Order: sequence, then structure tokens, then C-alpha cells
Amino acid sequence: MTDPVGKLPSELDQLPDRDPEETAEWAASLDAVTQAAGPHRAAYLMRRSLQHAEGAGLALPKLLETDYVNSIPTAAEPAFDGDLDMESRITAWNRWNAAAMVTRGARYGVGGHIATFASAAWLYETGFNHFFRGKEGDGSGDQLYIQGHASPGIYARAFLDGRLSEQQLDNFRQEAGGEGLPSYPHPRRLPWLWEFPTVSMGLGPLSAIYQARFNRYLANRNIKDTANSHVWAFLGDGEMDEPESTAALALASREQLDNLTFVINCNLQRLDGPVRANFRVVQELEAQFRGAGWNVVKTLWGNAWDELFQLDTTGALLRRLREVPDAQFQTYATRDVAYIREHFFGAEPALAELAKLLTDAKIGECFYTSRGGHEARKVYAAYKAAVEHKGAPTVILAQTVKGYTLGKGFESKNANHQMKKLSIDEFKGMRELLGLPIPDSAFEDGLVPYGHPGADSPEVRYLQERRAALGGPAPARQVHAVALPQPEERAFKALYKGSGKQEMATTMAFVRLVKDLMRDKETGKRWVPIVPDEARTFGMESLFPSAGIYSPLGQTYDPVDRDQLMYYKEAKDGQILNEGITEAGAMADFIAASTSYATHGETMIPFYIFYSMFGWQRTGDQMWQLADQLGKGFIVGATAGRTTLTGEGLQHADGHSHLIAATNPASLNYDPAFAYEVAVIVKDGLRRMYGPEAENVFYYLTVYNEPKPQPAMPEGVEEGIVKGLYRFKEGTPAKADAPRLQLLASGTAIHWALEAQELLAADWGVTADVWSATSWGELRRDALEADEALLRGEQQVPYVTQALSGAPGPVLAVSDWMRQVPDQISQWVEQDWSSLGTDGFGLSDTRAAARRHFGVDAQSIVVASLAQLARRGEVPASAVKEARERYGL
Repeated sequence: MTDPVGKLPSELDQLPDRDPEETAEWAASLDAVTQAAGPHRAAYLMRRSLQHAEGAGLALPKLLETDYVNSIPTAAEPAFDGDLDMESRITAWNRWNAAAMVTRGARYGVGGHIATFASAAWLYETGFNHFFRGKEGDGSGDQLYIQGHASPGIYARAFLDGRLSEQQLDNFRQEAGGEGLPSYPHPRRLPWLWEFPTVSMGLGPLSAIYQARFNRYLANRNIKDTANSHVWAFLGDGEMDEPESTAALALASREQLDNLTFVINCNLQRLDGPVRANFRVVQELEAQFRGAGWNVVKTLWGNAWDELFQLDTTGALLRRLREVPDAQFQTYATRDVAYIREHFFGAEPALAELAKLLTDAKIGECFYTSRGGHEARKVYAAYKAAVEHKGAPTVILAQTVKGYTLGKGFESKNANHQMKKLSIDEFKGMRELLGLPIPDSAFEDGLVPYGHPGADSPEVRYLQERRAALGGPAPARQVHAVALPQPEERAFKALYKGSGKQEMATTMAFVRLVKDLMRDKETGKRWVPIVPDEARTFGMESLFPSAGIYSPLGQTYDPVDRDQLMYYKEAKDGQILNEGITEAGAMADFIAASTSYATHGETMIPFYIFYSMFGWQRTGDQMWQLADQLGKGFIVGATAGRTTLTGEGLQHADGHSHLIAATNPASLNYDPAFAYEVAVIVKDGLRRMYGPEAENVFYYLTVYNEPKPQPAMPEGVEEGIVKGLYRFKEGTPAKADAPRLQLLASGTAIHWALEAQELLAADWGVTADVWSATSWGELRRDALEADEALLRGEQQVPYVTQALSGAPGPVLAVSDWMRQVPDQISQWVEQDWSSLGTDGFGLSDTRAAARRHFGVDAQSIVVASLAQLARRGEVPASAVKEARERYGL
């Protein structure tokens, strides 16, 4: 046997061939088939052989792409467990009301999307009628990640079920009056219905994977039996272009998450046009998911195609389906049969002969309407295969027509995502197509009416009976949160005492505190430490052997550091989620854990620690998702500030995360300077988030990797720490008329302020009081609330104004952040205000050099203080120039 010309070497060339003659015979047989029956027959035989080998248990690589046909043949479909005629009528009502809701809303210009649900209606209805478990049965029910643009269809079903009123439908996207419906799935706006916010595309699939994994985490740690919870994520084929959509596919297959199903609505259209105009997105997704280890079920064609496939004795139809690009197939759905005969079947003689056996009506049915995603039996078969598959997650690729049943003006049109209404005539055509008993008189006022068969109709009774059998309404969000007992005071007291002469970074103080809290008998197991692969950077390696790193496989190897005290211990019931290098994955973990109080009725206390530069900046969209989903927990930006990790340079220098965090209304942001402040903030956070009056907020703390002696907590400062400001060290005037000012500092900057306080007194006779500003954001929040109270005619003085009331001299604020961070509160400070900060880009150098570069070191604070006092005439102007020269500025 001679190798083909130009054959590239492969891994097989490295393996010994014990019988080259037999190998040559197999190759010769394949060559003979190719020559006698053609390459297509030879390829078919090879695929059949691989399929047979897989069935026989031979370990062979799987094909990444299969023919453009259904994974489940019609003959192999299971019996349909329901009344198809009844479900068709229910689906028709839901299609109608979804379109009516958006069209009626168009009167007010509020928009809405019609075409997405129209294409996906059976994907949802089949699930609601047969598969999606509710929360009133055993366990936690299923978790449903609804595609955001399909929300009108979900509202329509809730209306049919009696959970929403006609008035509420008529207030779709009009929430200000209190009776409206949010445009998309939004737990914060409609918390009894929606569990998961999904319209920020890509975050839904990412979160669904980590939710399925967190379900297993709860079970493996013996916190909640989640065996009957299945995660369903409904996605668009265009949405799969988002990097987050596919970022964790390997995690799902690696951890064998067979409690997870992706349902991708492949209507071949994204928001502006075809998803893969010149290619085939279904085949691309199949290869991507198969390559990642997922079980793939393709549901592409309806029953009308069975006749075509049976007539395809040469394989010409399959070959043509493999080569037609998506944009062309979209065009077929909008052109007449003559065009399809010429451009599809006319591609080769065998297809043209096949077309002669088909009527125009049959071709029209196949190319205009018959898609697997539009037929309940096909969808049912796919869902049943998904929930019964073991050992891997499943993706269902369901082909549909975008805008299906909305008429020729909508179906498969590039612009249909932006089309917000149907005309009355189009609705009447839709009525005839769906067979709905809506009279012409219902349109007399010029508006399309809502339709309902009646609260006691067979359709509504059937719908409610199906849901009762599956565990109650869905989607639904229920909160049965039980307040957690406050941890023992002992853990906090250790930080209240300070560190004496020993130096300790606030990062280490936080980790030490949480380590002690994880030992608490009542709440210790509720903590969920999350870190994206830098636990040792943050001093968390001491948690490895005690808490264990979660792995569903446990530890199948002998760790290299097994003989060390803090060895790398993985365990099936491990508590730490060490995610690898993925801030997005770690954030998805945090969201799942932080909302477990609602999803599973199990309150967990997650803390997610990361380089502060790579938190809000990299995953800010997920921080909003966390707020939307009413998550709770501690987000910790470690190695914080612009100048504390200067050896790493610009890309690691965070001077702005507090500014981004300030934009999130659910985030309580703190920049503590000392270990005892960390303890007070965490203690108060546990009370606010998990106590009897639990609030739907989360905490962002920034901590520093700069070791410093930690002082003991002064008396009476707890309130100021929580509210955001207290006087840490009062200056002692050298004489009664000494110039005076107030230095406000947060985080590590308080150490520069304290040094400046001494220099001002010793070198310039100036008295400065040093204040610890633990939270610029909370000071601003309180001040904004005071402003709102004034608009209501109520007198309320902001806390920052009260705290600084009567304090002599001007105020100078300094931090390791951009000046905008402290400047948030300037308008509520009655004294003259100025600030110092680390605006601009970071750089690599020593901390001292970086602080001199940004003008925030002690000497720079002194000069800025003298400049303020000089402007007020309290020190001579020459003192500013003299100070600059003395300190080498």
C-alpha cells in the first residue's frame, strides 16, 4: 500500500502496526468502494462503522459533526404523554396574547419583541406541560433560564393560568405605576415570577452551567438533596457568539453535569440578520459542543421531511442540506416553490429527479413551516432524551422559523427582531391560522383584543392539572429564608484587639476572620469561599487541608505537597470553590451561591476574593446580574488600590473599582484601613444580609496586601465604621491659635495621613485631625437619602455633614483611588474641600516611589494641606514653596 501523495503525518504513524498486510486490505477495500460506488457511499460506510464501534464499546474518537438531520428518527420517537390537540390550543392562545401584548404596547412606544417567542413557543410549552418541575413538589424544582426576548410568551402563559391580569399585560414595559411588567426576566422587578435575569446575552448560559454545578455542590456537601433539580437554559443561536456562552462548556462535561440541558433555538437569525450567513450555525454548534464532551440532540426537521428523506436513495438530499448556507435557507422560507425547485433541487440531477416526485404543496410545507422546533412530538422526544441521558450535559439544537405563525410579513425577515406590532389584518390572518374563536367585533375599537378561553375552560384546567402534577407553577421564585444566627463574638474579638507590634495586611485579617467564622458550629458550613486560582496570593492556603477544595471526584491522585502542613487537598465535600483562571466563572459561582436562599431555600454565605483590578472592571456586567438576582454575600477586592501592588505594574493597579462599584445600587462598598474595621463591617454585613430583617444587598470590601501593625479598636467607633466615617486620631495643638485642618483617608492611605499629621505638627505648627473614611459610597448613599427626604418636606441632615459639623479648618481627602472616589461626598461637606488621589495609569516601582509619583505620600499631603491653609490666609504662601523644596517635591 502506498500512502497518498502529500499525506501529513499523524499520531497513528507513531504506533506499531502488528499486521501491515491486514491494514492494507482494509484501505484497499475502502478505495474499491470509493471507485465503485463513489466517495459519498464510502463516507457513509465509514460513519456507520464508527457508529457500530461506539455501540460495541470501542474507545474511538467521536465524529464532531453528523448529517444535517434529526438525531432521533421519527420511528424512534417515544409515545407523546399528553393531549396534543389540547396543547395546540393552549399554545395558540399564548402565541396570540404574546403578540397582542407587544402590539398594544406599541401605542406608547415602549417596544417589545414578538418574533422570538413565535419561533420558540413549542420549546417552552412542551417543557411546561411535561418536564419543568415546580417548587411545590419535592425538592427545589427545576431552574429555568428563559431567553429574555421570549418573555411576552411567558407572561401570556401566566395570564392564561390566572397568575397575571389583563391590566398587567397592558402595562408591559410600563412599570412606574406599580402594575406593570418588566420587559425581560428581572427578579428585582417581579420577584415572585422571575428567578434569573438573562437578557444580558451570554450570562444566562454561563450562569446555568455554574448553577447546575452548585446544585451538585450542595448535594455533595449534604446541605440539600438536589437530585430532582434540572437546569434548563433557553438560548438563541446568535447568543452563542458571546464568549461567555461557551466559556464553561468543558467544565460542564468534565464534571458530568447531566442535570443540565441547553435548548438552543436555531432560527438561523440574530438581531440584524442571519447568524451564519455563509455557513451553517447548527453544524458549527454541534461540533463545538461535541468537542467539549456534551451530548448533542439535533431536532431540525418536522414530519413533512420524512417523505423526502425516504425518497433520497442516493444521499443527494443530505449532501445538499450540508452545503446550503443559513442565509440561503432563510431565503427559501420567503420565496415561492418555483424558486426552491430551481435553486435547491436544481443543484444536481439526482435532486431534480427527486423533486419531480413532490407536489408544490409538499415542498412548501417542508421549506415554509416544517421544522423540528415547531412540532411538539419532536420537542418532547428531544427533552425526554436529554433528561434520561447520564454522564454528560445535553444540548438540544432545535431548528425553527423566526416569526413563525405571525404571517409572511414577519416570518424569516431580517428586520423581524425590530418589528414591534402586527396590523389588524395580520392579526385576523393569524387568528385563522391558529383557529382561535375571536370575532371581528372584538377589533372594533381599533385594538387587538386579548384572548382567553375562560378560567374554567378545558384548556385552563388541562394547563393547571399538568402544572400541579409537575409541582406547581413555573417559572416561580419563592423565598423561605430563615435568619442565620449571628456567629460567636470570639472570631471578631481577635481582630478588635489589634496585632500589637506584629505586622498584618488587611487581606490576611479578612482571611483569618473568615477562617474562624467557618469554624462556627451553627453557620460555619454555610460559608462558600470562592477564588479564581490565586488563593496563595491572598494567604488562603491554610484553608486547603481544613476546608478542602471542592471536586465531584474527590482526590484521585497523590498531591505533590502531601507531606506539607498546608497541602492541596481536594474532596467531594470540599468547601472551597477554586475555579482556575476565570473571574467570570468565579462570579457565576458567587451568583449561584448568593441566591441559594431563594433557589433552594438554603442560605449560603459566599465570599469571592480576587485581584481588585480584575473584579468590577472585568465582570461588571455580572455584578449587575448579581444585583438583579437579589444576591447576597461578600465580594473582596484584594491587593487593592493603585500603589500597593506596584511591582505588577499598570495592568494590576486598581484606582477605580470603587468608582464602578458606586454605580450599583445593591452594592455596599467599604475601604477599611484596619483589621478591626474589617471585623466590624463583616459582622454588620452578616446582620444586614442574613439577620431577621435581611436586605437584598451585597458587600464590596477592598483589602490591602501591605503589612502594617494593626491597632486595637478605639471605644465607640462601631457606628462610624458602619456609616463610613469616624475620627481616628485627633491632633494636639502646639498652641491655641495653631492653624488646623481635617484629613480624611481610606484604606492604606490612612498611614500616609498619620505620617503627614506628625510632619505638619513638627515642621509647620499645623494641627490635623485624622479621620478614617471606611466608605465614601455609604456616606454618599446616606446623603442622597437626606436629599430625597428634603424633597418630601422632611428635615434630614446627612451623616457626613453631622460628623464634620464644627470641625475647624478645611478638609483634605486622600485615598489610593482616583479623586472622584472621595469627591462623591464633597457637596455635603460644609468646610472647604480638596482631595488627592491616584488618577492616571499605574506603573512599576516601589510603593514609596509610586506614591510620590501620584502625589499622595505623606510629604505631598503636607504640601497640599499648607496650600489649602495658605489660600485661607492661615499660613504664609511662602510656606508652600518652602515645603516643596524641603521634601524634594
